[in-house]
Amino acid sequence: MKRLLALVLTFAATAAHAELWGYVDGRGIAHLASAPLDGSYSLVMGTPGAAFGRVPGKLDGSQPLLTWLDIAPEVKAVQPYLRQAAARHGVDMELLKAVIAVESGYKRDAVSPRGAMGLMQITPETAARYATAADAQRLLDPRINVLTGARMLADLIKRFGRIDAALAAWNAGEGAVRKAGGRVPDIDETRAHVQLVLELYWALLQRSLPAKAQQLELHLSQ
Repeated sequence: MKRLLALVLTFAATAAHAELWGYVDGRGIAHLASAPLDGSYSLVMGTPGAAFGRVPGKLDGSQPLLTWLDIAPEVKAVQPYLRQAAARHGVDMELLKAVIAVESGYKRDAVSPRGAMGLMQITPETAARYATAADAQRLLDPRINVLTGARMLADLIKRFGRIDAALAAWNAGEGAVRKAGGRVPDIDETRAHVQLVLELYWALLQRSLPAKAQQLELHLSQ
């Protein structure tokens, strides 16, 4: 554990402009690389959103959120649903936590002017596609909301092959992402949304990878 953390910190200190990608597999082994070797890898350290740039005026507010996510009772209450959704649909818990924080601030009864409901702000159209008919009538139920949202997010990630594009499709629709060539479209609201989720997700991953890992496999490309 200490060896893994030391390697991560050393990498960050000696390669300030590099990127560190990683994931922890089902055996508890952390895989770290300077570039994504396959679709399992997510950015852990580096410049968030470098592929499409930061949104002017959008600052990194992840540190206060990280503290809040550790202590808030409303966050702890949905942890079992996050674990279930992650296991069922293969989406990182940290990503789900980041999406919920940005979408609803963990207000389980949140309803937007456009009719998006619950923790992950699921629309009726999304529910019709990803939930059963019975569950679609109960979108304010936290478990149903999280499971439906995780299923949608997993589908979008598989469809577009990129987490940032999947988040953009979540916000702006799949058509907008296709028109942008499978990338984040040049829409300020969407770029801001993607940036905020990714910054929080990467901050959560940076903390969780050393904690989850029992062994380390390190791959640094030339």
